[in-house]
Amino acid sequence: MRRFASVAFHLLPIVGAVLTLIPLLWMIAASFMAPGEANAVPPPFWPKDPSWGRYVALFTRLDMARHFLNSVIVTVGATVLSVLINGMAGYAFGKLRFRGRDRIFGALVTGLVVPAQIGMLPLFLLLRELGLVNTYAGVLIPYLASVFGIFLIRQYVLGVPDDLLDAARIDGAGEFRIFWTIVFPIIRPILVTLATFSFLGAWNDFLWPLIILTDTSKQTLPVALANLAGEHVQDTELMMAGAVITILPALLVFLAFQRTYVRGITAGGVKG
Repeated sequence: MRRFASVAFHLLPIVGAVLTLIPLLWMIAASFMAPGEANAVPPPFWPKDPSWGRYVALFTRLDMARHFLNSVIVTVGATVLSVLINGMAGYAFGKLRFRGRDRIFGALVTGLVVPAQIGMLPLFLLLRELGLVNTYAGVLIPYLASVFGIFLIRQYVLGVPDDLLDAARIDGAGEFRIFWTIVFPIIRPILVTLATFSFLGAWNDFLWPLIILTDTSKQTLPVALANLAGEHVQDTELMMAGAVITILPALLVFLAFQRTYVRGITAGGVKG
């Protein structure tokens, strides 16, 4: 009985992982199929004559390289700025003493229950008045600081010894220098976790770039892929190639930082 339970315990996750991977693997295989091959009944799982033709069409005829570059600009900018701003804000709420700190933080945390979509309309109207509609700056603004990011960093920073920071202050170090030279290296695991969150969120975001960017040449990959599905709905192989290009960078980033990501989440959950 124990052996059966042990086999079932290990077998069920494996079966679940395989079932999850099958659509992803078929998507990759279909992107190399000849036009119309993926629409056969039943659909083949492997291309008869693998070809890069659909990918070539994306980057030559449909200018997907421009949309890829747009996503890179937005995502890299959002990730770097999010780590810096959320890191400093989390440090301030965790270690600096100022009037109303806990009340302000409590008010911020209540924002976690508010869906982000609710704030998109007033934010769009504000950015329109500032002349930031259809600009990369307008796309970046919602990613600069998040309640979740501040909360995540603050919980981790609480574990940094106060004596270490007080010793640096006695030596004459300013708060920014303390953060950059002492706190920043200590909280690197949670910063990598936040960077991964920010990268995946900015890269995969569809709704906000769709709202704020009116120029087709500035659209990011998810928006371009949706337009591709509307214009080439019958070309399954082309759409699968576009989907592969869209998800591949996010998948590679997650796999590259998976261990640090999990370690940061685990450690951040027990601080304070």
